[in-house]
Amino acid sequence: MKQEVLLGDEAVALGAIHAGLSGGYSYPGTPASEIMEYLVRASAHEKKFVASWSVNEKVAYEEALGVSYAGKRALVSMKHVGLNVAADPFMNSAITGANGGLVVVVADDPGMHSSQNEQDSRYFAEFAKVFCFEPSNHQEAYDMTREAFELSEKLGIPVMIRMVTRLSHSRSRVQPRPPKQQNPLKYGVGTDWILLPVHARRRFKLLVDKQKDLISVSNRSEFNSLQINPKNTTLGIIASGIAANYVIENYTGGHEQPSFLKLTTYPIPEDLVKKLVDHVDTVLIVEEGYPFIEKSISGVFGIAGKNIRGKLSGHLPSTGELSPGIVRQGLGIEALPKRDISDFPMAGRPPQLCQGCSHADTYRALNEALESYPESNVFSDIGCYTLGALPPYNAIQSCVCMGASVSMAKGGAEAGVYPSVAVIGDSTFAHSGITPLLAAAAANTNMTVFILDNATVAMTGGQPTFLSGEKLAKVTEGMGVAKEHIRTILPLPKNHDENVQIMKQELDYQGLSVVIAARECVQQARKKKRSKT
Repeated sequence: MKQEVLLGDEAVALGAIHAGLSGGYSYPGTPASEIMEYLVRASAHEKKFVASWSVNEKVAYEEALGVSYAGKRALVSMKHVGLNVAADPFMNSAITGANGGLVVVVADDPGMHSSQNEQDSRYFAEFAKVFCFEPSNHQEAYDMTREAFELSEKLGIPVMIRMVTRLSHSRSRVQPRPPKQQNPLKYGVGTDWILLPVHARRRFKLLVDKQKDLISVSNRSEFNSLQINPKNTTLGIIASGIAANYVIENYTGGHEQPSFLKLTTYPIPEDLVKKLVDHVDTVLIVEEGYPFIEKSISGVFGIAGKNIRGKLSGHLPSTGELSPGIVRQGLGIEALPKRDISDFPMAGRPPQLCQGCSHADTYRALNEALESYPESNVFSDIGCYTLGALPPYNAIQSCVCMGASVSMAKGGAEAGVYPSVAVIGDSTFAHSGITPLLAAAAANTNMTVFILDNATVAMTGGQPTFLSGEKLAKVTEGMGVAKEHIRTILPLPKNHDENVQIMKQELDYQGLSVVIAARECVQQARKKKRSKT
């Protein structure tokens, strides 16, 4: 087969297709979105498997789990904070086990390029007691995905693939292999998937008993490699995933490489680690994300007679992304010369809403409507509209996690905040804003919810939304919000004064009200216009 130049995310997607994928599911989130975008394009072309955006990550995981229970192969992908949303089925599916191969791809975001935190999904894999691959390059992303499906069926558990931003969003050549056919339908038998306590206790013991098999697989994995330098017993290096490249890059200029373990599978391959540690006095651990390997190897008190270095010791930074230059410092190699760019000053350009964005018109109106309420608080959510925190709007006071705006506004109102305002997008509302609004409707909480309906998941590239337009208003009414206090506005400059008056009316109302600001995303509108010409 011909080589292809692929994003890391696309290499995972192609590996899944060639592994005999029957169903792929995801909720968009950078840096994982391109996995499903590739699957959607391929599915539309080949029509051999299902590739579907889901309403949230929990739903996506459960849809994939249904495919696995039917004996077919499924992939579910998300960003690292999305795994928090999918944690319930993820943890429990480790106990029920998989029937058809079930692969969970989680893209972490060290450096928080587009995320609220830097959490490390390897801890989730350990928590659930499942196997985890961490590719170091695009070829491994493809090969490990294919291997993950095989291993999932062999071990009877979900298998995780941990990606990171720098691998997900870079391109490299990938050599594909001939594809496999999809699995036939094969239903399970017995009570394995019924997690009543009597069954769950038995299944959990089986999962615990499998841990020795997972370690054995990790010890034998062809994706790990150990190079012992018999001349150097001073320093050894353990590097995982993409960080292994940063180590190798620093030893291509004539420096002799110490003993080196490239580690890409979890549980940690204990035999390989022991061989390295026994050979050297000092071990430097280079890993993207949290000091997961470093903590595992050091334990509480360290290893007698050995120096373990890494993020915990301060030899590498504990936050942000690694780079070849940062790793070079940790290795104690002199820094490479840098070019002075002080003569080329660049103006700062903070992120901003697109010109003509409907959210801008909504925030201008909301700010004016709230001028007479100095004690107000606007709880916002995750989406393009989070940029309302920045000048010239300075319109919001919070951004925590998906759907939190509605919940926090309810709590704020119950604590005495008035007016207590929530701002949430149509896709985020469908993702996890419905349930807190249901609670607010049941209590008729004195708060106002603004749903910014731009008819797409704009922040991550314009994926389809599940709840927009007239259907959004109907669902809101069906949840118990009084129809006369569900107001729809068209956020345009010409409607500014009218929109301010509507907002003031609902802010004055002593109960729950919802204002839907409905206008299509300007970027999606432009795309549609271009596609027609």
